[in-house]
Amino acid sequence: MNNITTSIVLGLVAALADVAGGFVLVRARGIDRYLRYFVALGAGFLMAVALIEMVPESLHQSPKLGPVLVMAGYCLMHLLEHTFNAHFHFGEETHAHEFVSRHTSYSVLGGLSVHALFDGVAIGSGFVVSSALGWLIFLAILLHKGPEGFTMASVMLASGRSRTAALYSAVGLAAATLVGVLVIELAPTLLPYGLGISAGVALYVGASDLVPEVNREPGIRMALVFFLGVAGFLLLRMLLPAV
Repeated sequence: MNNITTSIVLGLVAALADVAGGFVLVRARGIDRYLRYFVALGAGFLMAVALIEMVPESLHQSPKLGPVLVMAGYCLMHLLEHTFNAHFHFGEETHAHEFVSRHTSYSVLGGLSVHALFDGVAIGSGFVVSSALGWLIFLAILLHKGPEGFTMASVMLASGRSRTAALYSAVGLAAATLVGVLVIELAPTLLPYGLGISAGVALYVGASDLVPEVNREPGIRMALVFFLGVAGFLLLRMLLPAV
């Protein structure tokens, strides 16, 4: 497969992980505790790929505008999470008293949809640059897609929505991810903008959303899983160029 086809296929896989996360909450019981390990693993991998690959590549693509775009992506997520909707922590969304209106659930859906859109943009941008970078970004995003779908579905349930609506909200995130991939593949000239903004989004999601969840867990186990995510990235970074 060429890079365009590969990025679309992997974008679909990442999108389906969103749906799977929502399905876990809607149908399964007792599995949610394992998603915390994916959060920790994804946090380490995402922070590593953002700082070591995405940010330097965005600066290479646009030395003057790149830093501004990275900061813009970071500020965009900060605005969405702290202005239009509150900051939601993984695992707390199932407490019904925290969400009492449909407006709240739709606000969260809007914020996470923008995040999912730039997940897709990041995957597409990576494959425009190189196969190795595309695979690294895909793996980083895939690791947090399940918990993301789980979180969105739990917010919908806690705000009084039905299980069907909860699952459809995860499908909405999946659709946003695919749109992000297609935007870059259909208009590759947007690469410098898409990669820079998505790098800022990745930094925010990793440092402000995922890492705090790792830090909330007592003991060293979750920290070790985080380090495993970083180590996994470094290992793949050495192996992928050879492939």
